[in-house]
Amino acid sequence: MARTCLAVVLAAGDATRMKSSKSKVLHTVGNLPLIAHVTGSAAAAGVRKIALVVGRDADAVAMAARSGHDVPIAPVMQTERKGTGHAVLMAKDIIAEGYDDVVVLYGDAPMIDPESLRAAVTERSAGADVVVLGFRAADPTGYGRLIERDGELVAIREQKEATAEELEIDFCNGGIITFSGAQAISLLEAIGNDNAKGEYYLTDIVEIARERGLKCVAIEASEEDMMGCNTRAELAEIEVVWQQRARHRAMLSGVTMIDPATVYLSFDTELGNDVVIEPNVWFGPGVRVGQSAVIHAFSHLEGTVVGAHAQIGPFARLRPGADLAEKVKVGNFCEVKKARIGEGAKVNHLSYIGDAVIGAGANIGAGTITCNYDGQNKHLTEIGAGAFIGSNSSLVAPVKIGDGAYVGSGSVVTMDVPEDALAVARARQETKPGRAKRLREKILAIKALKMKSGS
Repeated sequence: MARTCLAVVLAAGDATRMKSSKSKVLHTVGNLPLIAHVTGSAAAAGVRKIALVVGRDADAVAMAARSGHDVPIAPVMQTERKGTGHAVLMAKDIIAEGYDDVVVLYGDAPMIDPESLRAAVTERSAGADVVVLGFRAADPTGYGRLIERDGELVAIREQKEATAEELEIDFCNGGIITFSGAQAISLLEAIGNDNAKGEYYLTDIVEIARERGLKCVAIEASEEDMMGCNTRAELAEIEVVWQQRARHRAMLSGVTMIDPATVYLSFDTELGNDVVIEPNVWFGPGVRVGQSAVIHAFSHLEGTVVGAHAQIGPFARLRPGADLAEKVKVGNFCEVKKARIGEGAKVNHLSYIGDAVIGAGANIGAGTITCNYDGQNKHLTEIGAGAFIGSNSSLVAPVKIGDGAYVGSGSVVTMDVPEDALAVARARQETKPGRAKRLREKILAIKALKMKSGS
């Protein structure tokens, strides 16, 4: 953005209707706080600085607002709630630094597209002094209407004050306003509070500007772009829209989703081309999946790297720190945490691999557990390339299994196993002929006695 633009983001509101113990803007969509979505869009649009008006949980809100971009954030405290006009004036000193444009955004409206913000600035640069983002509402009930005449915006009329004719208008106020940096403070200070609530409404800036002979216009964005959040139900609605957009982008980039509506993505999910995702898969933050990998149904991934051509699941859980190389297979009902698994290694069934390094081509049998926790500390298990761990084995860390070593099924391994060695750590089998028949007869006799006595 060639022009200098300041974003003033209003994020001081309480979470009363959210019925939450934390600020509304700290609630998440796509596993990213609402406020971070807003500041990220502002940064992507090219703003030079963000004045963040904070109140409740000020430090946490400011920290979240800095996520994912390097645009400077300047928090300012709003201790009293006197309306949106009053909130923007909290940033007066920052506005006074001098910017071509000032755009007002809302910390609880995370869907705003950077292109819509650029469009507003473009309209400003073409000669408008005030630009309001509006949308065509499927149901305009409750929204302020944008009143236009001869191609200019003449007023923003709240529903309770609108005439019957004005109520027929479906072009509604989205709340986001861009105005001249040179005029900003003068316009804001002219906003009065002569209304039923005694508050200073930012929307009054339109009529104030027109009274001064300034040009006001409204431009259209999508209704989805303008979605705001006041309740948990609205938060869920925004999540649905965000997920739909994220899935659509992924599929256009070359990802196959068998049942897209059942796949949950996070804000930073990275999926290579030709990745296939089966139904009911959840991607938490910090997941990167290489090309042509297959994520089978009902798998849960978080903080994980999956290499190209890997096979995950079904019903697999990859926890933070799981780092899987190419062609790795993690099968059904397996869990991997803080473990590096080498190329072509297999963890097939019902296994837990935690705090481990597994070499290329190793095979981990069904039911194998790395016993990594002693009640106080975590310990490392190292399994060499080409090693074979028999089913139902317990590897008690810290322990090393050498390259090409073989651990017999059912073993509890507590000592290192050299490369190419065979380790069997279980009791010797004893077979006693006829003993099963006598044991069964004894058990049946006890059962019959209990039934006879009624106990």
